[in-house]
Amino acid sequence: MRDAADVREVDVVVIGAGQAGLSSAYHLRRVGFEPEGDFVVLDHSPRPGGAWQFRWPSLTYGKVHGMHSLPGMELTGADPARPSSEVIAAYFASYEETFDLRVRRLVDVRAVREGVGGRLLVETSDGTWSTRALINATGTWDRPFWPRYPGQETFRGRQLHTAIYPGPEAFRGQRVIVVGGGASGTQHLMEIAPYAAATTWVTRRPPVYNEGPFDENLGRAAVALVDERVRAGLPPQSVVSVTGLPLNDAVRQARADGVLDRLPMFDRITPSGVEWDDGRRVDADVILWATGFRPAIEHLAPLKLRGPGGGIQAEDTRVVADPRIHLVGYGPSASTIGANRAGRAAVRDIKRLLAGTPVTV
Repeated sequence: MRDAADVREVDVVVIGAGQAGLSSAYHLRRVGFEPEGDFVVLDHSPRPGGAWQFRWPSLTYGKVHGMHSLPGMELTGADPARPSSEVIAAYFASYEETFDLRVRRLVDVRAVREGVGGRLLVETSDGTWSTRALINATGTWDRPFWPRYPGQETFRGRQLHTAIYPGPEAFRGQRVIVVGGGASGTQHLMEIAPYAAATTWVTRRPPVYNEGPFDENLGRAAVALVDERVRAGLPPQSVVSVTGLPLNDAVRQARADGVLDRLPMFDRITPSGVEWDDGRRVDADVILWATGFRPAIEHLAPLKLRGPGGGIQAEDTRVVADPRIHLVGYGPSASTIGANRAGRAAVRDIKRLLAGTPVTV
């Protein structure tokens, strides 16, 4: 039985210290909440940087698309040749220190449950927190999606996911199949091709290329499509999945070189590679699954927030079934600029909620 003396009380718990969590913490401070007194930020990563700290070394800062600065502090003067994991981790660390956000690290959040008196209980590896409101900013990096295909367990080569991609040199002289039609899949292929003995690209659907500039109107339309799903209680798609692949000079060259010649999804995996029902087969040493991620929200399961559509229905960031809970960096706010705006919106709602002002759902 939980000892009440071991439960610490705050007004707001923020779970996650990536872009979404830090943006939320900044806005909490800005409207008068004090860290460690009124709110606490919990993060299970070993150091600042959110998911960026785990990105592969060959993803330099110059290759990062759409990285927006956190509110109140610009990221300037970064060396484009330096790994993005180093650049952004250093920036996040400086941000946390500048605004005195006091992130608690190596804290695993195990479950969020209903408490007493209208409060929520956040059970962690560092004890239990009782809170009046919750900002969940856990992103997706901890839940890589691995599709399942017949014969997968028989493959004698190596299978790995984007989440543990080691960089292109690890594939020198090997036959590599890359699965996935998103930006990561194309980036992996273009990096690996000069080192590998052969590369094969397979996707469930033909890739869609965006030949025009990714302007504000296109971005707004893409976010609106994702937002529509979340408002309907459906599992969110990434914003990138509805924008298409950018058709830049590097992609054009890769297409001309045959690196981005796409095959339809195979039907089975064999000990030596993959096969299609039409008799085609490709031998491989490695299958690299660039198949994306899913929201890391298992700790919210005790609250039974998922609807019949399989997702958590939310209006903006506010969970429709429980206005105490905000999902920042989920669905339409998964981009870096979206996370900034969502953090501000969530804090505005939470301030009204804690003041006793009715919140319209």
